[in-house]
Amino acid sequence: MRLTVLGGGGFRMPLVYRALLEDTGDEAGRCTELVLYDTDPGRLDAIRAVLAEQAEGRPTAPAVRATTDLDEALRGADFVFSAIRVGGLEGRARDERIPLGEGVLGQETVGAGGVLYGLRTLPVALRIAERIATVAPDAWVINFTNPAGMVTEAMQRVLGDRVIGICDSPVGLCRRAARAVGADPDRATYDYVGLNHLGWLRRVVVNGRDRLPELLGDTAALESFEEGKLFGAEWLRALGALPNEYLHYYYFNREAVASIRQAPATRGEFLREQQARFYATAGSGASGALQAWERTRLEREATYMAESREATGGWERDSCDLDGGGYDRIALALMRAIARDERATLILNVRNRTAVPGLDEDAVVEVPAVVDAGGARPLAAGAVAPDQLGLMLTLKAVERAAIEAATTAAGTEAGTDSGIARGAALRALALHPLVDSVKVAGRILDASGALDRP
Repeated sequence: MRLTVLGGGGFRMPLVYRALLEDTGDEAGRCTELVLYDTDPGRLDAIRAVLAEQAEGRPTAPAVRATTDLDEALRGADFVFSAIRVGGLEGRARDERIPLGEGVLGQETVGAGGVLYGLRTLPVALRIAERIATVAPDAWVINFTNPAGMVTEAMQRVLGDRVIGICDSPVGLCRRAARAVGADPDRATYDYVGLNHLGWLRRVVVNGRDRLPELLGDTAALESFEEGKLFGAEWLRALGALPNEYLHYYYFNREAVASIRQAPATRGEFLREQQARFYATAGSGASGALQAWERTRLEREATYMAESREATGGWERDSCDLDGGGYDRIALALMRAIARDERATLILNVRNRTAVPGLDEDAVVEVPAVVDAGGARPLAAGAVAPDQLGLMLTLKAVERAAIEAATTAAGTEAGTDSGIARGAALRALALHPLVDSVKVAGRILDASGALDRP
C-alpha cells in the first residue's frame, strides 16, 4: 500500500512514520511505500534524516521516497495524507499578530487568524484536490490541513466523500475523561458533537452507563485533567458537557487575548524560531537528527496552549494531558479500517448527511463515524443544545464565506469579481463571534493581503 504525504517535510511527519513502523499487520493492508511531497527540498532532507534513523533495525519499515513534484507524488497513491502549511510558520505568525494588533484573538485556527489561514490555504487545497481527481482518482484523502473542517469541506466539493478530515483534540478529550472516572478509554464509547475545534463531549458510556454526570459532580476528578483545569468545574457543570479545549477562546476570550498579548511571542512566532533551529540541525547531515527532533517535539507539546493555561492559573501539562492518542494513530486507524475493511468507530470530520439536526447534509461536522472499506458514515448525534447549535451554525457560515471568497478570488482574472471575493472574505471575518467590529474585520483583511493571488 502506498501512502503519499503532502507536506512531507513537516515537523510532525516522524509521528506518522512511527505509527507506520508500529503497524505489524499483513502486507496487503500495511503501508509498504511512503512518498513525501513538499515544496521545500531542505525540509524534506531534514525529515528524511529523522526517518532513516527511525527505520534502523526495522526490516519491514516502509520504503521512503521524496519529491517536489506533486503529480509524481500522487501517481499510484492508495491514500493521500494532506498536512500542508501554505505560507509556512511565517504566514502563521502574521495570521496571529495582525488580529492581536486590533485587540482581538490571534490564533492559528480560531477567530480572525483561522479565517486568514483558510483564505490563504483554500486555493492551494482546491488545486491539490483537482490534481488528485486527475492523477489518483481512487485514492482516499485524509486531511489534517488546518482549518481542518473548512479545508475538508472545500476539498469534498471536488472529491466527494473520499476526503475525510481528522483531528486529535476530540480523542484526547475523550480519553482523558474516561481515565478521570477510572475507566479504560478503549472500552468506553463517546457522544461527541461539533465542528473542528468547536465541539462538546456529551456522554462517556462505560458498560452501558453514562459516567459523565458522575464526573461532573466530582470536582477533584473533573479538575484532574487538562479540560477541567482550563474551564473549571463550575462552568463545566453549568454546561453539562465537556468542551473541546479550543472553546476556551470563546468562553474565556477576554482572558485568553490578554494572556496572548502579554506573551513575548505568539505560538506561531515561538514555533518559527524553534523549528528553524531543528531544521538547521537535522539538515546539516550530521548524526543525531532523531534526537534533535524528539527534543524539539517534547518542548513543543509541553508548551501547547501555554497562554490559555497561564490565563487559568499557570499550571503545567502532565503525562495524562500529553497522552491523547495522536493524529498519527487516528490516521493509521482510519487507513487500516478502509484498507482492511476492519470496522471501526472514530471521531472524524465528515459530511453531515442527517447526523446533526439543524445543519444541512453537505456541512462537514466532527462526530463519531463508522468506518470500513466503504469509507466513513456519521452516527446520528440527536438533538443538539441551542447554544451549541447556534455556535455551530455561525461558524459554518464563517467557513462557507471563506470558501466562497477563496474560490472566487482563485477562479477569476485579477480585478474581475474582486468585489465579490472581498465581500465574502469580509463577511467571514466580521461574522466570526470573536471579531467585534466590521471595521476591525476590514482592517485585518487589508493588512493581511489574504486575497492576493499566489
